[in-house]
Amino acid sequence: MALRDLMPWNNGSRELGSYRGEGNPFLSLHREMNRLFDDAFRSFDVAPFGSAHAMGWPNVEVSETDKEVKVTAELPGLEQKDVAVELANGMLTISGEKKSETEDKERRFSERYYGRFERRIPVDEIETDKVDASFHNGVLTVKLPKSPTAKEKVKKIAIKSN
Repeated sequence: MALRDLMPWNNGSRELGSYRGEGNPFLSLHREMNRLFDDAFRSFDVAPFGSAHAMGWPNVEVSETDKEVKVTAELPGLEQKDVAVELANGMLTISGEKKSETEDKERRFSERYYGRFERRIPVDEIETDKVDASFHNGVLTVKLPKSPTAKEKVKKIAIKSN
């Protein structure tokens, strides 16, 4: 038996794209594996790898300077009234709900995320009375000024060469 007889796209035709009438057999395998994993995780009510649930929605960006921690969250399709921001026990919590614009019976297919969400970001040594949050064009920005004690705790360490 020749090796080419074992290849699934060699079912009587020499063309790579002739397997099941699809363009690329590797792409077809990739799609099928993704579908299998999605089905498996759906049965356990666990999000698949790559979905908005698994990665955490909304997407956030956290940056830090010596003066403050800045958290930016992308919340497309939401308004300020749909979002809540809380700071308690060293944890910044961004929560809310994105409601569907159509009923399920009208929807054929959707990759959009709907429902309740919550993101928790640990922050230390923050001046809670000076925290500032703003919402503009679906982007939430929270500025958390560091306390003076947090600024003092940072110690630069010199690197010696060998």
